[in-house]
Amino acid sequence: MKEEYALQIRNLTKRYPDFTLENINLCLPGGCVMGLIGENGAGKSTTIKAITGAVHPDGGEITVLGCDTQTEQYTKRKEQIGVVMDEACFPEILTPKQVNGIMKPVFSNWQEKVYYGYLERFGLPQNKAFKEFSRGMKMKLSIAVALSHEARLLILDEATSGLDPIVRDEILEVFNDFTRDEEHSILISSHIVSDLEKICDYIAFIHKGKLLFSEEKDTLLEQYGLLSVRAADFEAIRPEAVLSSRNTGYGVEALVRRDMVPAGMHLERAGIENIMVAMAKEDRS
Repeated sequence: MKEEYALQIRNLTKRYPDFTLENINLCLPGGCVMGLIGENGAGKSTTIKAITGAVHPDGGEITVLGCDTQTEQYTKRKEQIGVVMDEACFPEILTPKQVNGIMKPVFSNWQEKVYYGYLERFGLPQNKAFKEFSRGMKMKLSIAVALSHEARLLILDEATSGLDPIVRDEILEVFNDFTRDEEHSILISSHIVSDLEKICDYIAFIHKGKLLFSEEKDTLLEQYGLLSVRAADFEAIRPEAVLSSRNTGYGVEALVRRDMVPAGMHLERAGIENIMVAMAKEDRS
């Protein structure tokens, strides 16, 4: 039976001497993709490390695929989680064929045929040493491993960063294929917000250790719009409707809440990046 949530985070807190991840609350419904956005050092990687068990939280609860991460049962449940970090960590002398031999005893559900299928799909040579791979090839190998042990949840930390657009598009297509199964879900962090707009159902924004929003992507995009008007016309906009604005010398450009703008004013589509930057500025004020 499919769990209602692939991932639930309640009041997650992790303290460091110079940084605190504070009371993070997230819910990723089963069968969906959530994008985790935020600037460097905002707390995205700390959140992911807490989910995977790489760091121990100072407070809060995390449930993955219906299992509390602080219980003994979670060790076995981890086999159903595929993890890809921003750097692929295989010994340099290993070949993809040797990686297959190593993974067989590691995962009870290792699917050799599936793994070699991904090697072929990604154009990865079976007998070439890892040290000779490009960054794109290294990430593809990590993704091939993550997808070859019957994972139901993929956790991806900057898995597409530093890759060219063609390779990124190829990898995003693989993620789309993965989530066609309603038992499969993805949590993905990325600085490339345009990638997240393509594949995500939900967007969560962490800023300076705090969660500023976690919303359905389509709902979020419907709430805000870009307005470009003369300075005199901008005075008719209520201050609480404006997230950010700038005077261009020819008029005013602003990110606004659609439902607070007077009828008749034309609004352009606002992207996730527009909303993220505006809310970060608003949080600093």
